[in-house]
Amino acid sequence: MLHMDSWQHALTVLIVIFAGGLIVGKLTEKPRIPDVAAYLVYGILIGPAVFNLIQEPSQSQVNQLLLNMGATLILFDGGRSVQFSVLKKVWISIVMLATIGVLVTAFVMGIAAHYILGTPWLLSILLGSVIASTDPATLIPVFRRVAIVPRLQQTVESESAFNDATGAVLVFTVLGLLAAGGHVHWYEPIWTFVESAVLGLLIGAAFGLLGLWLVSTRAWGIFHEYGSIVMLVIGLASYQLTSSLGASGFMAAFTAGVICGNGKTFRWPFANYTEENINHFGSSITLIMRMLIFVLLGTQVNFGLVSKYLWMGLILVLIFIVIARPLAVFSSVWADKRARWRRNHIAFMCWVRETGVIPAALSGMLVAKGITGARIISAITFLAILLTIVIQASTTGFVAKRLDVLKESEQEEL
Repeated sequence: MLHMDSWQHALTVLIVIFAGGLIVGKLTEKPRIPDVAAYLVYGILIGPAVFNLIQEPSQSQVNQLLLNMGATLILFDGGRSVQFSVLKKVWISIVMLATIGVLVTAFVMGIAAHYILGTPWLLSILLGSVIASTDPATLIPVFRRVAIVPRLQQTVESESAFNDATGAVLVFTVLGLLAAGGHVHWYEPIWTFVESAVLGLLIGAAFGLLGLWLVSTRAWGIFHEYGSIVMLVIGLASYQLTSSLGASGFMAAFTAGVICGNGKTFRWPFANYTEENINHFGSSITLIMRMLIFVLLGTQVNFGLVSKYLWMGLILVLIFIVIARPLAVFSSVWADKRARWRRNHIAFMCWVRETGVIPAALSGMLVAKGITGARIISAITFLAILLTIVIQASTTGFVAKRLDVLKESEQEEL
């Protein structure tokens, strides 16, 4: 069994992960299975549960570095894909889904977990908060294989990018309540949530503008030939500074990505070759991070704990899919009259809500912090990731066709 306790072992582990990840990822192309599902299964196979080739404890510093860095870069790159032109048309739906939708999901799942698992209220809400966000790392590759109505596609992608950040803020807010033993005034968690999110937005926006200024040839542009490296530094630095101030580093990284992806709006666009290099680098680095996170997550699955909570976990995931998500969607999109969503659009939003990278990273962080009940959260999160990816992501094309939301089947009205 290999551990990353020496550079030789670390190098061998990376070779095994990347070489195997390339093969299983390639095998998913024709059946159009999400690659993250294959990475997860591959991790299980090479982990202690089957062939026992690799074991990297979730509490290790290496694992935490990969989780934090991977989640940050995936959020930053997801932010870059959010376009202001789309936000102008459906921003109400996106904001509502990324705030009210996340809160509804967290509380519905928290209530369900409390009564099904018998966990304390705060721990139950923490579980709901961890799995409340959807996953751009899963959705974006799926939509590259299944072309749906552009307005609907970009709304769901933007929601997934935004609610990863708000979900992370909610998790750390609930952690603060746990640390205080729940003895706080009613307004304190609300203030903590707002403070963390707003500070993350401000710092992220500042770093995003800095990135545009350094890379765009219409601004200072001194680093226009090193745009990919600048983006890497901007994403990681925005996370690090914001986290050190006690606010949401994930929100900051995402916001920085949104600003850097909309240079034309600020009249600081990137040159075409710079944009192409950044896009290629971003796709490659997020693919690497997805491989690392999901393969390592697969190696860390505690099947004894999963089997212990299997039936309760399956019931929770069923509630997650057929109750929590539809409630989150209906409570959010009703307010957006301008978007003129049709019933088939809303039904598609209800079905597409894969759980992935950020919940995996958050559950891993909770285990590493030694939070009481974190391993239960980890087991339920694993089931949510596995089942939503296998059931929902794998059937996206079929559902899109049945609901008549494929790109070629409908003309855009907006």
